[in-house]
Formats: sequence, C-alpha cells, structure tokens
Amino acid sequence: MSHIAGKAIVITGAGGGFGRLVAGKAAALGARVICGDIDGAAAQATADQITADGGQAIGLAADVTDLAQVKALVAASLEGHGGLDVMVNNAGIMPLAFFADHEAAYPAWSRCLDINIKGVLNGMVAAHDPMMAAGRGQIINISSIYGNFPVLGAAVYGASKAAVNFLSESFRIESRGRIKVTTIKPTGVAGTGLSGSVINPAAIGGILGHNGPAFMEMVGALSNGSLAPEKLDPDQMDYQSLAPDHIADGVIHAINQPWGVSIGEMTIRAAGDHFVL
Repeated sequence: MSHIAGKAIVITGAGGGFGRLVAGKAAALGARVICGDIDGAAAQATADQITADGGQAIGLAADVTDLAQVKALVAASLEGHGGLDVMVNNAGIMPLAFFADHEAAYPAWSRCLDINIKGVLNGMVAAHDPMMAAGRGQIINISSIYGNFPVLGAAVYGASKAAVNFLSESFRIESRGRIKVTTIKPTGVAGTGLSGSVINPAAIGGILGHNGPAFMEMVGALSNGSLAPEKLDPDQMDYQSLAPDHIADGVIHAINQPWGVSIGEMTIRAAGDHFVL
C-alpha cells in the first residue's frame, strides 16, 4: 500500500543528487512535489522531467540560507498543492579540509555552516506552522555519518551534521504527536555531485582510517573497470560502491509509512562496505 500518493512534498537541493532522485521517485508514486534549488534552472529541469513523466511538480529557485525564500517554497506547496505534508531538507555541501587548509577553506566552511545548519533550521521553521495547524506532517533532514563522531579533515562538515542531528531530535521532542522527524545518514556515495565541494581530497582519509588503502584500491578498480562484478551488484552481499538511488529509496521508505508510524533515524550503506569507520 502506498502512503505517498497525494502527499505534498517540498524538497530542497532538488536540482541534482539525492534531491532530484527523491523528487522523481516520490512523484512516480503519486506525490505532488515542489522542487527547490539555488540553481533555479536545475530545479525547473527536475520539475519538467517529472511533468514529462506524468507527475506533478513545480520548480523554484530558493537559497536555503534565506528564510523568506524557504517560506516561499512552503507557500507554493500550500497554494499549488493544497498543503504541506513532508519537508525534505536535503540541500548541503561537504567542504572537507584540514585546519591547516584554513586560508583556502574558510569561505567554504562559512557557507557550509549557513547551508547545512541554517538551511535545515529554515526548512523546519518554514514548515512548522502549517504542519502544526494541519495536525500532522513530516520533516526529513539529510545528515551524514560524519555527524556521528569527529574525524580528521571533517571538523566543520562533521560539526554541521552533528548539529542537524541535534536539531532533528529537539524538533521531534517539541512537536511530538504532530510532526514526525526522520534523520537520514548517508555513507560516502559517489555520483551525487557532493564531492565537488571537497576542498582537500586527502581529508577524506579521516573517515576511512586504516581502511584508506583498501578504499583507494577499490576506487581505482572501479575507475578502470576491473572491479569484480559482484562488488557492483546490489543483489550480492559483497556490494561495495553504493549507488545514490539506494539513499533516495531510504528517504522514500521513510515517507511511505502510515501517519502513525515514524522512522526516526536511518543509516544506509553497501553491505560490503568495510571502508568507512
């Protein structure tokens, strides 16, 4: 049974990556979607594809660091789709870097705090009143395994995701019985474009620890086409390189529950991923 059909869903960062995947999958199940992204053309492209596939979507430019712009996404859902059932706070960047990289990294770190913390806060604030008035709603915040504990090279990014975890749980406690809150913690996933915001590629080593050499070997084999087929097959237990679709499917699973059932937290990784600590 689908619990998604007919739901009005706002998704930030829907111009690409997880956001675009979630928007498409939700719309295919009958949701009415507002696609927000700082790149308005990308948001519109997502909405256009959904519409071409027979779904319902509206694409809008929105900078999540500006509360008024996030509220405009919610208003568009209220006006265009008759309500707001789910708010997916997905927009984020990942400027991994060491403290020694501060000269090059500081502007990106500052923006990371604005997008990853303030952007999520803005999404929750914008959704709060209409959801409370309706007596039900769901917030889905995209966090990260980096928010679980501090590691080398991810001080600012990890702190931003730890803040997302804190905000999410606090919001759940305050709005219990009215608004469900789900925190999604992806592992490292290629193909979403998030790696493009990394400042120092060596900083990824912090989350890998002693598994770094094995991870680099896997990445090398993946890039040159020599990785064993079973390591690329999600039906096999030694699946190692998680596709972004599986994270998006996790988000859809969290939405596709009866109103009385709340999935609080979800970490999704490849069964054969022994690299990430």
